[in-house]
Amino acid sequence: MREEQSVVYVIDDDPSMRDTLEDLFRSVGLEVRVFASTQEFLAARRPDAPACLVLDVRLPGQSGLDFQRGLAASGLDLPIVFITGHGDVPMAVQAMKAGAIEFLTKPFRDQDLLDAIQAGIERDRARRRDAPLVAELRTRLESLTERERQIMALVAIGQLNKQIAAELAVSQMTVKVHRGQIMRKMRANSLPELVRMADRLGVHPKARQP
Repeated sequence: MREEQSVVYVIDDDPSMRDTLEDLFRSVGLEVRVFASTQEFLAARRPDAPACLVLDVRLPGQSGLDFQRGLAASGLDLPIVFITGHGDVPMAVQAMKAGAIEFLTKPFRDQDLLDAIQAGIERDRARRRDAPLVAELRTRLESLTERERQIMALVAIGQLNKQIAAELAVSQMTVKVHRGQIMRKMRANSLPELVRMADRLGVHPKARQP
């Protein structure tokens, strides 16, 4: 079976940069779609394929960093490679903390950009491959009670029954019963497997109220 064709999206308001990047990506056999604005990108139909977004930081109106946050809030998990002619360290740190693949300052080496895009496409391909499993795990998680979710989160960070009991002001026997229910509902065969599930689902203990 032929491998699914991946796509590189480019959002940059500089026409010459768009042309340069399009030529570069096509020269190495990549499918590419270019856009002058984030609005154009959102309005366009996009193929159902592994992808990576090359995004300029400074755009008219909404910045690339704001757009990154908006994509995440909308549930569109698209790997992003930032490019900019006016970057700084705090900006790069912000982008990377939010999940960007790379933050490149113009002028950058073509190979650095291509390497970053390949990493992004591989990440998206893995996400798409795992999507059915993650959806199934979310369904299992929804079957847990609020208390069971609390205990699962504490178990996932390595707390013992007595520590969880003290944290939640319940008996150790109550914690033990809940843990058994969690293992059954999540269909986890071992504690390490449950921890991996929690990590995939982003299950973490809620911060205590001051």
